This record gives sequence, C-alpha cells and structure tokens, in this order.
Amino acid sequence: MRSVHSRQQAQPGGQPKPRRSLLLAGLGAFAVALGLYAIYTAIHPKSFTLNPVDLAVYRSGGLIVRHIRPLYDPRLAAPLYDWIGYGKLHLPFTYTPFAAIAFAVISFVPWWLSQQLSVTVNIIALLAALWFTLGGLGYRKDQTRLAVTLLGAAAVFWTEPVLRTIYLGQVNLVLMALIIWDLCQPDTRPDTGKSRWWKGFGTGIAAGIKLVPLIFIPYLLLARKFRQAAMACAGFAFTVLLGFVILPSDSSTWWFGGLFVQGGRTGFTGWAGNQSLNGLITRLAGSVNSAKPAWIAAAVLVGVAGVIGAALLDRKGYPVPGLLMAALTGLLVSPVSWDHHWVWIAPGALVAAHYAVKAWQRHARTAVPAPGGGGGGGGAPPPRASIALGILAAGVVAWFGAWPARLFTARLNLGHDSLGLLWIPRNSSPVSYQRYGDRRWFAEYHWHGLALVAGNAYVLAGLALFGLLGALALLLPYPDEEHADEPGATTKGSMRERLRLPSA
Repeated sequence: MRSVHSRQQAQPGGQPKPRRSLLLAGLGAFAVALGLYAIYTAIHPKSFTLNPVDLAVYRSGGLIVRHIRPLYDPRLAAPLYDWIGYGKLHLPFTYTPFAAIAFAVISFVPWWLSQQLSVTVNIIALLAALWFTLGGLGYRKDQTRLAVTLLGAAAVFWTEPVLRTIYLGQVNLVLMALIIWDLCQPDTRPDTGKSRWWKGFGTGIAAGIKLVPLIFIPYLLLARKFRQAAMACAGFAFTVLLGFVILPSDSSTWWFGGLFVQGGRTGFTGWAGNQSLNGLITRLAGSVNSAKPAWIAAAVLVGVAGVIGAALLDRKGYPVPGLLMAALTGLLVSPVSWDHHWVWIAPGALVAAHYAVKAWQRHARTAVPAPGGGGGGGGAPPPRASIALGILAAGVVAWFGAWPARLFTARLNLGHDSLGLLWIPRNSSPVSYQRYGDRRWFAEYHWHGLALVAGNAYVLAGLALFGLLGALALLLPYPDEEHADEPGATTKGSMRERLRLPSA
C-alpha cells in the first residue's frame, strides 16, 4: 500500500487542460455559494444573517483584560469571570484566561468593523482548513489542490455548523484551521529537509483557547508521535503560564476554582443546541443531575475507544482520517458541543469525497479490458467502495445542511436563524434555564418520535461515523502487509484489498 503522502505521476499530454477546467469549475462553484450568501444577506434583515453575540463576548473579554471600563470592575476578585455577562442573556466569558488575552487584540478593532472582519476571516479559515486537509492527503500546492479546495468549500459552505459559526462570530473555523495546519504538514521541510520540530505546538495553543483540542494529545501519544504530543503539551502549558502572568486572579479562579469543568456555565446542557453525548443523555434522562453518571461512563468509554481508533488509523497509514476521528471523539465526549462546534464535518466530507474519487480512479486503472474490447475498463461500473464513499460525503453535507426551517415547520425555533434539522422540534428558551434552573417542563425532555432524531441529529450522525471509523481502524491492515495481495500470496490478501482505502 502506498503512503498517503505519495503522489501520482503527471500524465504526459492532456494534464494541464483538465486542471484548468477543474479550477474553473471550483471557482464557479465557490462563486455561486458566496453569491447566494450575498443575496441571502441582502434580502433579509441583519438579524437573519448575523448576530455575533459570541464575538461580542470575545471582545468584552479582551476589554476586561485591557482594564477598559465599565466592563472591567477592579472591585471584583476575578473581573473576567465575575463579569455580569453580555446582552439580555447575560452570556458569561466561558473561555480560558489565555483566550481573553488573545481576544484583547480584537477589542482594538471598532465594533462595526470587527463584525465584517469576522465573516471574512471565517470564510478564509474554511478555505484554509480544506487546503491544509488536502495537503495532509498528499496534494501538491498546484491548481488541482486549489480547485478541489474551492469545490469542497462550495459544497460545505451551506451547512448549518459553518453558517452558524459565521452567524455568531465564533472562532471554531479558525481553531480547526490551526489544528489541521499544525498536524497535517510534513514532518520535514521539502525544500531544505529540516525538521519541523515545533509541529504540535499550534494544537496546544488551540487547546489553550478551547480545552476540547486536548483530545489530540493522547491521540498523538498512542500514534507514537511523541515529539508532537510533547510540543502540544508545551503549547498548552505556555497558554496557562501566560494567563497566570497577565491575569493571576482570573487564572486562579479558572484553574483552581474548577470553572473549567463547570459545563453548566455555558447554559442548559440539555438544550437542543448541545450536540454531545452529555446533551443526548441529559435529554433522555430528563434532568441534568440524573444524567451525569451515565454521561461520565459513556464519555470514558467513547473517549478511550476514540483515541485508540484514531491512533490505529494513523499507524496504518491514514493520518487524516485518524485526525478526524480524534476530533469527532472530542465533539462526542465534551460536556458541551454546540451545533457550531461541528464544523469538523467540512473536512470530513472532503476526505470522504477524496477517497471516493481515488477508489474510482484506481478501479479505472486496474479494470480488466472486456474480451475483444478496446480500452481498459472505461465502461466498467464504478466500484462499490467509490459509490459508498460518495454517498457518505453527500450524506454528511445533506444531514448537516442549513435547510430553512420553514420547509418543515411554520414556527421558527431559534430567532431568525433557525436553519437545519436540529431546530425542527420545539426547544426551550435559553433564558428559562438561567431564570428557573433545571425544570422537568423543558421541551427537550418531552421529545418523542422523529423529534428525538431531528433534535439529536448531529450526535446521532457522529456516533454512526464513529462506528464506521472504528470499524475501519480495526479492519484495515498495517502498511507492512502491503504486498500480501500480490500474485502468489495467500488468499487473505483479497480481503485486505476489499477493505483497503485507496491511496492518496
């Protein structure tokens, strides 16, 4: 089996033209996706397309770090975490002290400008994440890679997690791009051969802003990437130490006061928007407290199985699927995984489409010509692996699509931004939990039938993908079995050939 970083030789003659055609198709598709978004923003009030409350929380945290009043109150023991919160919902600052320090840069930008910059930065981060993903799959920095990046971005742009991240001014796409860039780049520089010894440090920085990326550290250790794991730890330690240097009282409150494990600070964990195992189990259990024992057990089980499976994929020659399985594990086991955290489905759909195309290309190259026929397999039907992977890629985009809620219901469930399957069933107001605490009459506790499927759509899809990746991790062979299915080998190779993902 060839390495996922191996590259196909350029075909003599006729190659530049298909590349140009593919690039034009990518540019056209992405222009259409952006054009539709521009039309959507033009014909709707701003509240339909942009409500950057999370960006406002980031900016407020940065202003507190800079001691800007009235947000900063020196009488408070921990001004950042004792802050009353933003807006009518009194949204608190729920991120690390280092995140507030990083967000201080945002606070220098005028509010009207930062909103527009947020949209632009998120779109660029989506493109960057897909570009880096393709780099991990072995693509050169050429027109083909750019074309596939644009085609992939056009396909996933109108998914709910992506649009929701843009709508709220969230940082998910930026952190995802940082992690993929950090872990998918080659270990050495191709031009000089020098080692990228700092590889992994960026992942630690991302974990210093949102703690969920810490899941990549045990994954790297089990994948025997010890230096990368050490650098990730170093990056995370750097963020913690910097927080104590600049914000000592807030850092003490966050780390020693246990704020970092209080998922309830972010809101009602049983709310429809929380698409983690904790959210699913809470909704089924009927209360936050009664769900905790079952959630802890499930999180430990899924967490251990997930990092082992991710490491197995990596060690068997599939580092990008391994990386995605680690990210999926983090989404499932995190106490809170809001719908916009699921932006990882964007590179996931691209990777599935990549392997679908490669399976079809390999089949076309190796198909036996028909007796008395001309070419080699051009008329043969596509292989089942290609069809299955293509359906998987399309299914992910469709399942996480930003379908207008009015297609399914006459009532919008989350202000004006009710897009996607999640918001079809009735859900409780986020204000209710802040005002009354956990109550049995919350709508999520009384879902039944299709409401249970739609309201838990992301976590259910995540569990299905988790099972698929886990099965591949167990069934795919190690690279040292590369020649097991060559002529003269035992018949075990045929099974290996059917299970093997095509090389990149």
